[in-house]
Amino acid sequence: MGRGIAVFAGVGADVVRATAREAEALGYRSFWVNHPPAIDGLAALAFAARDTRRPDLGVGVIPVHSRPPESIIDGVRSNALPLDRLLLGVGGAGPGALRRVREGIAKLRGAVSCRVIAAALGPKMCRLAGELADGVLLNWLTPAHARRSAEWVREGAAAAPRPAPRVLAYVRVAIGPSARDRLRSEAARYGTIPAYAANFARMGAAPLDTAIAVNEPARVADALAAWDGVVDDVVVRVMPAADTVDDHLAVVRAARPPEA
Repeated sequence: MGRGIAVFAGVGADVVRATAREAEALGYRSFWVNHPPAIDGLAALAFAARDTRRPDLGVGVIPVHSRPPESIIDGVRSNALPLDRLLLGVGGAGPGALRRVREGIAKLRGAVSCRVIAAALGPKMCRLAGELADGVLLNWLTPAHARRSAEWVREGAAAAPRPAPRVLAYVRVAIGPSARDRLRSEAARYGTIPAYAANFARMGAAPLDTAIAVNEPARVADALAAWDGVVDDVVVRVMPAADTVDDHLAVVRAARPPEA
């Protein structure tokens, strides 16, 4: 199973660069940023691209209902992102999401030669991602529900028919009381988003049930063991105590790949 690291795109460039360098040194397979409203994840990812050579570089994910494919393509090109390493994550929500994601993937594939990753929560989007995408990014899931989601992905691939794409899962990791408080706040916010609220209900789990919160760095490895064999890649989403280089690196080191 591969392991990646993900950070909030709105942190300082120094944090992105230092975290990406450390992730590469420790043998992480991929480095990710998100794409929240009013923050350009592609621009943040460019800082990591300039300071690394080996890890894949992911943005997880750009909503195609708010940023059309043409703008995404311009962003990839203007930030000179390395296409051989780029994992271009896209997603959709609300009425028409399946159609928009299907069309968005087709337009992106026709313009940029990188791997396109689809975000998926429910069974229909998982099957669509299995049919079309180069990878599938899951988010806010328990290991048990991630297994079920991976089955839906494989069903979509088999119906295509094509080989099943890689299945990746964001797993939030917080170390210490302050980081736990930030995690709790983020979990509460996601719990109010309709698509995520529906998925938590589908799982029968609270948002915090999908994350890892420990008091000591030494406990992170054991907590991540629950994901062994569940998905192809676990992407550790850093939930730091504060937006500093040191607090990010503490999580990167505690969650390092087992072979590192």
